[in-house]
Amino acid sequence: MAAKKTDLIPNMIETFKEFKETKNIDRTTLMSVLEESFRSVIAKIFGSDENFDIIVNPDKGDLEIYRNRTVVEDGQVTDENKEISLTDAKKIEDDYEVGEEVSEVVNFEKFGRRAILTLRQTLASKILELEHDSLYNKYKDRVGQVVSGEVYQMWKREVLVVDDEGNELILPKSEQIPADQYRKGETIRAVILRVDNENNNPKIILSRTSPMFLERLLEAEVPEINDGLISIKGIARMPGERAKVAVESYDERIDPVGACVGVKGSRVHGIVRELCNENIDVINYTSNIKLYIQRSLSPAHVSSINVNTEDHKAEVYLKPEEVSLAIGRGGLNIKLASMLTGFTIDVFREIGEDEAEEDIYLDEFSDEIDQWVIDSIKRIGLDTAKAVLNADREMLVEKADLEEDTVDDVLRILRAEFE
Repeated sequence: MAAKKTDLIPNMIETFKEFKETKNIDRTTLMSVLEESFRSVIAKIFGSDENFDIIVNPDKGDLEIYRNRTVVEDGQVTDENKEISLTDAKKIEDDYEVGEEVSEVVNFEKFGRRAILTLRQTLASKILELEHDSLYNKYKDRVGQVVSGEVYQMWKREVLVVDDEGNELILPKSEQIPADQYRKGETIRAVILRVDNENNNPKIILSRTSPMFLERLLEAEVPEINDGLISIKGIARMPGERAKVAVESYDERIDPVGACVGVKGSRVHGIVRELCNENIDVINYTSNIKLYIQRSLSPAHVSSINVNTEDHKAEVYLKPEEVSLAIGRGGLNIKLASMLTGFTIDVFREIGEDEAEEDIYLDEFSDEIDQWVIDSIKRIGLDTAKAVLNADREMLVEKADLEEDTVDDVLRILRAEFE
């Protein structure tokens, strides 16, 4: 005998059928969740659900509940949930006898509004758990992969992106390229940075600034990388501004730099546009650390290098006209070179013998110039008076991060020394 189905039962079945289609939940899990929800409520009502049979058929929308009780003599019932008197049993079927089991259809609607409300809440909670589990299982092993999604909502600290199944992904402000501009409904690409799952509340964190994002874009654009003929050995990025990529070829017939750049830059053009015109320098990797540092400082030409492998420090000497190239605008080139090689790089200007005799180290001016100002100038590779006087005024202001008045005072003091 089938239980009379209230409007609640078919509605829940339909809800779960839709949920199964959109969230790819298997049939076994679907039936299990429905049964667990009913058992949870039944246990609250009767104190136990051990003697109940619940039959769920989500595909047909059927749900039947049976309570099994043992027939006992009249007046001997000690647990009304698990036992039924002989007289009451005979009202169901005349031929029941003491000791037999009575299986009786239960109409859930008779449990009252509170029970139905509790069931709805229990069901909603389990659906949410399923959604969380589904989202976590989908993304937990995909860290480092590139995904596409539609911009759904923009806030000050993050952008909400939805994938093709409607799952919510988060792109924090810290993981956005500074020049990125988003419009609701547009499609964007990003790499899955991590998957958090605190208190079974998964959060899929995306990034467009991670070196992984550039690495995946290169793999997609350069077949030789995807085929394993070229390996990416290191990436350093200042998102939206500039990046350096070290590559190595496992086939001597393949030029790794040329393969990555493509004819007239054809292979990196699309990546540059994706990264908001981020300039990409590709260099040949080498295990020779001196040569690696030298290549990382490109386009500057290095004269000589002293390397301290224990402290991971390098002193690089260049001709005066190469110093600004090595440092780069805003110190960007030398920062990326340090990030790529893992070495702290100090740049020094080469001084000829005649020039050295006439020049004066900045430290000699510590009685007239504050030491912190001298240190700021030395950090950009200028350690003598003439080196500073030969440098561009705007470059000193920008790279040494000094006020214009401070730079003018320094230049005045140094000029006075040679007048």
